Amino acid sequence: MAESDESGNVDLTIDFPGERAEPTHLVVMVNGLIGSAQNWRFAAKQLLKKYPQDLVVHCSKRNHSTQTFDGVDVMGERLAEEVRSVIKRHPSLQKISFVAHSLGGLIARYAVARLYEQESRQELPQNSDDKRSIEEPKGRIAGLEPVFFITSATPHLGSRGHKQVPLFSGSHTLERLATRMSWCLGKTGKHLFLADGDDGKPPLLLRMTICNDIISSAFVNSSALRCFKRRIAYANTSFDHLVGWSTSSIRRRNELPKLQRGPVNEKYPHIVNVETPDTSSNEEEDRPGINSDGVDMEEEMIRELTKMRWERVDVSFRGTLQRFLAHNTIQASVKTKMINSAGADVIQHMVDNFEP
Repeated sequence: MAESDESGNVDLTIDFPGERAEPTHLVVMVNGLIGSAQNWRFAAKQLLKKYPQDLVVHCSKRNHSTQTFDGVDVMGERLAEEVRSVIKRHPSLQKISFVAHSLGGLIARYAVARLYEQESRQELPQNSDDKRSIEEPKGRIAGLEPVFFITSATPHLGSRGHKQVPLFSGSHTLERLATRMSWCLGKTGKHLFLADGDDGKPPLLLRMTICNDIISSAFVNSSALRCFKRRIAYANTSFDHLVGWSTSSIRRRNELPKLQRGPVNEKYPHIVNVETPDTSSNEEEDRPGINSDGVDMEEEMIRELTKMRWERVDVSFRGTLQRFLAHNTIQASVKTKMINSAGADVIQHMVDNFEP
């Protein structure tokens, strides 16, 4: 069943004959640059097919087409407002997850910070075996329990760093030119290329990770992201001409793994590496000073983002005709079997590892 609000946003659920339990888990799917809600329809249907009674899947329509040039902050505010309206329509909801493609991952990160609510600490019973005197604070997103935060080919570190946009073939000249011309993509372009520090503040993407007095206290220590049970980054290892492997998997280039030949599991032929969280990645490190140099800003973002645990799933479409469209193929925004359908196994991997 599809239910729409006055803005045309669509919530997908499954109809059952007779009585059925009300769905308790909201999955918000967010499109990328010049995208639309239609891009996630295939994945939404697969999630509902496996978990028909548990989920409401909402394919966001608030930021589409040229609206995606308006800036990460503007789009994040729109998405946050949209999520609140969806929750009002479904009072049975208890949990929330986000699934986002490309730029949508940055929009979702901004939105969850706006929706973040930190619960007050509560004292443990005196006879508790727990050695802590107080319970760790638990965060909620728009009043719901946060479960999954999943990104697919998202430029978490922006597009300014060396080789972060493979289309430029590692040319420093082209990378510098792209930064100067980032205004061509509107406010969003400036955000992606970390070129928006005109007001004396650090670029927005950097402010979304560091602990400065910025925008909202929710960004401090990336608390909004930390409160999700699982954070998963799907990344193309090659043939993604728009978003590099390093920025989408939140790794330094010298940390990119050597890939084995063939898939990890024959069921998912295009998934070539799965990395579970490394507890050592949560250790605090001394941070370098922030300046206008893109390399230092990139390092700062990596250090902050990797203080929380991420699962990384590396994807390769090498050997398929659709590899040249890898950036969209990973999302399996299937319209015909000839376009982007190779990514269906990546979506199936996400569905199989989802917990309602």
